[in-house]
Amino acid sequence: MPVGTGGASAPPTLTVAVLTHNEAHRIEACLKSAAFADQLLVVDSGSTDNTVAIAQSLGAEVHSYPDWQGFAVQRNRLLAHSRGDYVFFLDADEVMTPAFAQELQAIVRSGEQAVWTIRWRMVAYGHELKYFRSQSQIERLFVRALVKEYTGVVHEQAQLHALPGGAAVPRRLIKARLLHYSRTTVRGSLEKLTQYVMLGAAKRAEAGKRGGVLRGLASGGSMFLRLYVFRLGFLCGGAGFLYCLFVALEGFFRYAALHYDRDSLTGRVIR
Repeated sequence: MPVGTGGASAPPTLTVAVLTHNEAHRIEACLKSAAFADQLLVVDSGSTDNTVAIAQSLGAEVHSYPDWQGFAVQRNRLLAHSRGDYVFFLDADEVMTPAFAQELQAIVRSGEQAVWTIRWRMVAYGHELKYFRSQSQIERLFVRALVKEYTGVVHEQAQLHALPGGAAVPRRLIKARLLHYSRTTVRGSLEKLTQYVMLGAAKRAEAGKRGGVLRGLASGGSMFLRLYVFRLGFLCGGAGFLYCLFVALEGFFRYAALHYDRDSLTGRVIR
């Protein structure tokens, strides 16, 4: 049965849910693009800048949880505070275009029970990577009642209930692309490099995988080739080169850390 239908029931509602930590420089654009939501929800991880004040001034409902335990825990806290029939997870470095917002609202009005993935329009170092073929498809829109919980420290995944009768939940794609301001400065990219390298290494250590310099070179080298050549990063100028390079460096250093820092990785949770 479609969500929010039947009799004289109200139309389905939407929660847009955002995780933040020191996002004062970009949270305004993010939240303004989602101002149409029935509930604009923020879970903050202990920001020391004006993130919380800005979010509250824009009408967002803000809950602070500075006891960082990983992305899945924070997303589960967003779920716990969500009241909409649908919940869309929007990252603080993303902005909905008018076309995206229009399509999202049409999906919610339809009442369909499914999961929707998004694709990005990448923006890096002040330039949209217009020719870059981003193939990432990430699950972001859910019927809230179908989500059990999120699991995983990084690249967390939603665990879902089955539909009535045991049927699998259908997957759909939102056609309009979401603007993703992936990397704004070289300094910020270097800081994020450490975060994602160590999280990725910890995840692989828990899975019993092996690291090393040669494995890192193979991972980073193949990643750079795939992004810069086959996904046309070379057509996007210096910004395209930097973007592809930093992603490749993550691939290299996570395997180097997996080998040389292995004893300190187990159970590691980094903001």
